[in-house]
Amino acid sequence: MKTDETLKIAVLDMYDNWANEGMRCIRQLITRFLEQDDIEGSFEVFNVRANNEIPDLDTYDIFISSGGPGSPLAANTQWEKDYFDFVDTLFAYNHQHARKKYMFLICHSFQMVCRHLGLAEVTKRQSTSFGVMPIHRMGDGYAEYIFHGLPEPFYAVDSRDYQVTQVNETRMREFGAQALCLEKERPHIPLERAVMAIRFSPEVFGTQFHPEADSRGMLRYYLMDDKRKWVIDTHGEAKYFEMIDRLDDPDKILLTEAVIIPSFLHHAAEQLQGVLVA
Repeated sequence: MKTDETLKIAVLDMYDNWANEGMRCIRQLITRFLEQDDIEGSFEVFNVRANNEIPDLDTYDIFISSGGPGSPLAANTQWEKDYFDFVDTLFAYNHQHARKKYMFLICHSFQMVCRHLGLAEVTKRQSTSFGVMPIHRMGDGYAEYIFHGLPEPFYAVDSRDYQVTQVNETRMREFGAQALCLEKERPHIPLERAVMAIRFSPEVFGTQFHPEADSRGMLRYYLMDDKRKWVIDTHGEAKYFEMIDRLDDPDKILLTEAVIIPSFLHHAAEQLQGVLVA
């Protein structure tokens, strides 16, 4: 049992040494949280896929598991086994202890954990979902504190070749999980909409979109000549200019970045410090 109020945050880097903006955004959000809120704390990054690094559950209080490239389907690798063992141990720990561990799962991590827990189907999409997309709340999503301050729908960066669909309602009830959001409405496409956020437990939350995305940083990134060319060549000119317009809108990505992960961190810190000083 810790005797002080110092928070320790572990970031599980799932990018497998692939060049990305996600880790920069996550580091920035955590640093801003620790500095602006005058909270005594620190964070450390663990390269899960490339170096098979897994944080020690007893050492850290809060965990953020990133997005990443490639397939979230069974890899049968040592890092995947160790990662799922860690997730299972975290849930078991929270069932047994008053002082909880908190975890946020992003995109690739979200998809992997949904598959591992049997909460839904994870399949390859017919085409890549890429851009700044509307996210629609459903049911319990309207009462979810993490979304307080966001409009309906709100907007988020989406970048994925896979999807979580066909929620297993029986398994969700057994686990105590709640599906909270769906992807954009596509009335002209006869396909099930993907589930974009799940509250796995009072301490564990996940999104299939990227709430860490920094609108200003990503705008600079996609205004670079090579990145602009890649998006236009891959997704078309209309998609590129739609994304640029939405990245530059203060009521879209800037707002989502300022609300979701900061709300998660605030809540976790409040709960942990309340127990620590009791």
